Amino acid sequence: MKERSEIFGMVAKLRIGLPKGSLQAATIDIFKRAGYEVLVDERSYIPFIDDEEIEGRLIRSQEIPRYVQEGLLDCGITGKDWILENGAKVVEVADLVYSRQGLRKVKWVLAVPEDSSINSVHDLEGKRIATELVNVTREYLREKKVKAEVEFSWGATEVKVPELVDAIVELTDTGTSLRAHHLKVIDVVLESTTKFIANQKSWSEERKRRKIENLVMLLVGALQALSKVGLKMNAPKAKVEQVVRLLPALRRPTISELYEKDWVAIETIVDEKIVRELIPELKRAGAQGIVEYPLNKVIY
Repeated sequence: MKERSEIFGMVAKLRIGLPKGSLQAATIDIFKRAGYEVLVDERSYIPFIDDEEIEGRLIRSQEIPRYVQEGLLDCGITGKDWILENGAKVVEVADLVYSRQGLRKVKWVLAVPEDSSINSVHDLEGKRIATELVNVTREYLREKKVKAEVEFSWGATEVKVPELVDAIVELTDTGTSLRAHHLKVIDVVLESTTKFIANQKSWSEERKRRKIENLVMLLVGALQALSKVGLKMNAPKAKVEQVVRLLPALRRPTISELYEKDWVAIETIVDEKIVRELIPELKRAGAQGIVEYPLNKVIY
């Protein structure tokens, strides 16, 4: 019989767990931006990754921390919530702050019907709560010194109140689903972010650790680039100070001489959300030939 660690193929390859489900599309997109092509067959849980040193598996986020801890996977992408829920002893290599709705953290909230008389966690003494995040919720109640029954929910948790349970602890990105089900939030149980985690033994192996560090550097760089753009422009030397004062540069803008001695080229990186206000101001300050361009990766 094969050892459990051999189930996923050659030991020489880095075995990575990618989240199947709500984070799958966002994760594949970020890998692409980082320079890795990930192709998924709808009938397979084994994605193709265009790096012969990496072997992937699509697995539910809830299970990835356990498989990484046990060494069935060298590393994986999951949520801080599922690390805590599993009590997994893993190396948290990096935060990858993204969710299915964008570049943000997510929250597990305690919610009840809008017309409920329950207004705080202390009103749940002796009541019943449904959630997927059972262990974390029980720990939360212990900290609040509230005794309530916590049951596992297999899904569709929002529809269980008030007929089946008194409250729920549910994951939310924007709160849209909670509002649609006429629920109100009475507390935040946990704020979570996506994590890149590694098996402790794999992390101690120099080759695997270097491969993980390289991969994480590119993934973090791809995420950082999502909210930024590059700007380049020309300006007369007499106007450089006025132009540069407007630029909230990543470090400092790059300034180089042009063929025309009285002119320079300026290049920098800025937050995309400020560009529509910034470009007109740069133009008024004397900049010309302003070009905005997208970025794949920004490595600090």
